[in-house]
Amino acid sequence: MIAKALLFLIVGLQIPTVTPVIHTLKYFRTASTKISTFPAYVEVGYVDGVAFVRYDSDRKKAQAQQDWMEEIAADDPDYWETETQRNVVNENVFRVNIGIAQERFNHTGGVHVLQWMFGCEWNDENGQVDGWNRHSYDGEDFISLDTRTMSYVAAKPQAFVTKLKWDRDEDRKKYRKHYYAEICPSALKKLLRYGRSVLVTTKPPKVSLLQKTPSSPITCHASGFYPDVADLFWRRDGEQIHHDVELGQTLPNHDGTFQMTADLTAAEAAARYECVFQQPGVDREIVTKLERRNILSNRRNEEEEKIKKIVTIAAPSAAATALLVVIAVVVSRHKCKRDDYDPASTDGGAELSESRTAET
Repeated sequence: MIAKALLFLIVGLQIPTVTPVIHTLKYFRTASTKISTFPAYVEVGYVDGVAFVRYDSDRKKAQAQQDWMEEIAADDPDYWETETQRNVVNENVFRVNIGIAQERFNHTGGVHVLQWMFGCEWNDENGQVDGWNRHSYDGEDFISLDTRTMSYVAAKPQAFVTKLKWDRDEDRKKYRKHYYAEICPSALKKLLRYGRSVLVTTKPPKVSLLQKTPSSPITCHASGFYPDVADLFWRRDGEQIHHDVELGQTLPNHDGTFQMTADLTAAEAAARYECVFQQPGVDREIVTKLERRNILSNRRNEEEEKIKKIVTIAAPSAAATALLVVIAVVVSRHKCKRDDYDPASTDGGAELSESRTAET
């Protein structure tokens, strides 16, 4: 259960697919109990899938996750203190709310996780805005907000009392509408301005074919793309295939870009296959033919190491000069071939609450 809940923190709830012209701002807040190796409360903010700010109950301080965030502090000296105090309030709210959630589900102890994901997306071509607001408990949906109708949807019977209360709160509805129409998109645009050099890039990714041994699957590996939405797949005779293909997760690189893999587990006629990388909104696709000269393997590396050893042994001998020339040509040919709350109510009924200031 705990593994399932923490997976929610890492990958979040399912969010609509975006294109390179659609930018996103997402916050993940997590309160947990009885996890000695994990802070009792964490908030992480992401812009276009890149973490830019973090607060947790251990450090008690909001901290930048990207160098370009320091520019905000230069323009607004109170920024980090404001962020820290906001999170201190939210931490206290979540501590109360996870207790309420445990009461709703008749959980008297043990490991439990309460999470809230919210944010928005903005299309920088047509200006269209959409948003998300979802709560989970122990890794499963609890309640969410339909940001178009401003009404809540209870995913569990235990959330129905919360839905009724929040749906009757007109001030809440007005604030939520304003947040998703104005506040969130404005904050997103501000972050994009500060982090443009990292968050906006047109550099194409590097696509490589890898194979550990001659009998291993052939891995198509794409790295260096941004944002994190892309397609990597195999085609045979010009048609995309799904059989004998295993897709890997999209993972972050240290520089803010992303990487992904697609394994081809069987290829009876190699010449008929090709790996294709695509990004929505980008006309040009990157196609890599399944040819022996395009595959990097441990075996080839071992062969090159043997060649280097031969060079080392032969070098002292004047008689081996001609051999060195031949080996240099072989080495050259080998190289060319590789080339993510107001306090709970005390009116008699246990009630989860959200903090308005928590979303600004």
